[in-house]
Amino acid sequence: MTLALYVPVASPVHRLPAGVKLLCLAALAVLLFARSTPTVAGAALAGTLVVGLVVARLPVAVLARQAWALRWFLLALLVVHALTTDVVTGARTVLRLLTLVLAAAVVTATTRVTEMVAVVERLCAPLRLVGGRPERVGLLIAMALRFIPVLIERADRIRAAQAARGGAPRGVRALRTTVAPLLVQLLQMAHDVSEALDARGADDVPAHRPRRA
Repeated sequence: MTLALYVPVASPVHRLPAGVKLLCLAALAVLLFARSTPTVAGAALAGTLVVGLVVARLPVAVLARQAWALRWFLLALLVVHALTTDVVTGARTVLRLLTLVLAAAVVTATTRVTEMVAVVERLCAPLRLVGGRPERVGLLIAMALRFIPVLIERADRIRAAQAARGGAPRGVRALRTTVAPLLVQLLQMAHDVSEALDARGADDVPAHRPRRA
């Protein structure tokens, strides 16, 4: 699944504080699970599209990529619910998930990573009382937001290379030939990043001053 990155557009949504947007996203998730009806989910989806495309002035392609990346998962989810429960439950679940993904894409596309990291660090500030380090949590969030698109790009390169060698494989073989090299690249990238962080002292524990006798 792709993740929308910041899109520099002058809009009211862009000017909202990051904390307000994250709070609205959390409130939307609570609403969708508390009032789990197709009507509420459909209205929330329509509202998300209006906010993203009209108010935030995001390109249609930014949100279209999110829906397109989820197409097979949403279809499988609908089929599973149709076989185990009913179509209405499946449609409600699909609408709810699609709405949350698009809403999260609107937040990431209208909020700089540094602003979201600052909000996370403020929320995690009480962890200092038990020896926690909010800066580590912020660094983790920033790295996750940065490396998800990188992994997607690596996967696209692998599939393109397979297609250039005589056609991309399908089915289980396609999954195996894509996941295996991607996993190797992921492990190598994680190793390189960890070495870079160690070299810069990112995991150093601040030294305590010795107490005077």
